[in-house]
Amino acid sequence: MTPRTGYMNIQNDLVQPRHIHSKRNLWSGVLFGVGLAAFIDETIFHQLLHWHHFYDLSTTAVGLVSDGFFHAFSWFATIASLFLFADLRRRKALWLTRWWGGVLLGAGVFQLYDGLVQHKLMRIHQIRYDVDVTPYDWTWNIIAVVMIIVGSLLVWRTRRSV
Repeated sequence: MTPRTGYMNIQNDLVQPRHIHSKRNLWSGVLFGVGLAAFIDETIFHQLLHWHHFYDLSTTAVGLVSDGFFHAFSWFATIASLFLFADLRRRKALWLTRWWGGVLLGAGVFQLYDGLVQHKLMRIHQIRYDVDVTPYDWTWNIIAVVMIIVGSLLVWRTRRSV
């Protein structure tokens, strides 16, 4: 409340030091990264190139339905991240360096999980079929590791900044 008027100053109440919202900045970025990586995977490899479906151990119809669930998952992650992002902007607590670190971490972890667990461990789909997938797998996983390293560095750089 302002001493002279006795009214609450809503604008000043919303402005808080950004370290208070450090985790929210990180999680907003992680969710956006997961949603973005899943969207790119779905759009390029599933829909445009037709290289695989999310679940290839059944019929094409089942594969298409699994793609729909995968696409919905990516969309929900993206929308949730953007609600957090808008709230951070409203509070003037958006920390872009930390947010971008979260984006790269989320995208990299999602991609590495996809490459190692879904492609190799569970074998529910491969990047391509009827070709040697080794160069595709290495490229997919190396890009994921690079995103994780760069994202971790950005998050680490912001751990003490206020």
